[in-house]
Amino acid sequence: MSAMNVLTLFLFNIVVYNIPLLYGTVGEIITEKTGSLNLGVEGTMAVGAIFGYLAGCYTNSLLVGLLVSFLAAGACGLLFAVLTVSLQANQNVTGLTITTFGTGLYFFVGKGLGSDWPGMQGSSALVNGFAPLEIPVLSRIPVVGKVLFSQNVLVYLGIVIAVAAWFYLSRTRVGLRVRAIGENPAAADSVGVNLLLYKYVHLVLGAGIMGLGGFYMALNMGGSFEGSNCWINGYGWIAIALVIFANWNTVYAILGTLVFGFFNTLQIYSGSLANAFPGPLGWLSAIPSQLYQALPFIITAIVLVASSVRSKKLGGQPAALGLNYFREDR
Repeated sequence: MSAMNVLTLFLFNIVVYNIPLLYGTVGEIITEKTGSLNLGVEGTMAVGAIFGYLAGCYTNSLLVGLLVSFLAAGACGLLFAVLTVSLQANQNVTGLTITTFGTGLYFFVGKGLGSDWPGMQGSSALVNGFAPLEIPVLSRIPVVGKVLFSQNVLVYLGIVIAVAAWFYLSRTRVGLRVRAIGENPAAADSVGVNLLLYKYVHLVLGAGIMGLGGFYMALNMGGSFEGSNCWINGYGWIAIALVIFANWNTVYAILGTLVFGFFNTLQIYSGSLANAFPGPLGWLSAIPSQLYQALPFIITAIVLVASSVRSKKLGGQPAALGLNYFREDR
């Protein structure tokens, strides 16, 4: 394989393997813009993955798989809303509980099916739906065409959702109300904004988008269920850190996904890049593989540390993030 082909394949896989991070990040940004901190992204994505995949296989429909993954994950968001908005439960504890519940449900359903587990190869709609969709003319551009314009439809859908979410939150009246709730719920309440409705709708919407990312990972893994490893594999936790990296901006989340994806994919292609470019990149082969495996989480830790020392005035974090609102204290 030529050096240029190795580079192209490396860049292509940065996109195709890491887009689930974008879904998780955008969903969490929508959630946090209402002032709610949901640490249950990992479990929510797992629920969307398992139920979306099974529904897609049994109906042989990519659209049904997407819809069921959205609804199943949205149910996790609804549960989070009931506990934290209506019952005023601690948001951190509730989110962690949903992660435990979601991953547990994932393994319970998967192991329960056992030998009856449906293989992805038996669903032509899922196989064809996850195949690369080449955009005419643009896909023929050297390197860039393969990387950006020869991806599967769920890659394009993730980018569309991210851009649409940015427009919705920053350029519409409803989005302005959502941001107002996250900044000062008492003030929003005083001018007649229905906090209960807005929080419920956006917590469910955000969780549903996370579930689409889980469904993507199921297809990316070829639908192969393992009793010891979850498809999500820590992506939910990285998505939470990416929210900070993206400064609560869904368009910046696209860039954040590519940055984290670079380090995540490097562990697979470090040897190939070192062989293809022995001069400038030969040193990659001397780095222990364990360091490559830890890189995404090391970067996550660095982002969290950097955010803790950054002035809130320079960030996009909602002022009321993680704080339960008691109307009687207004």
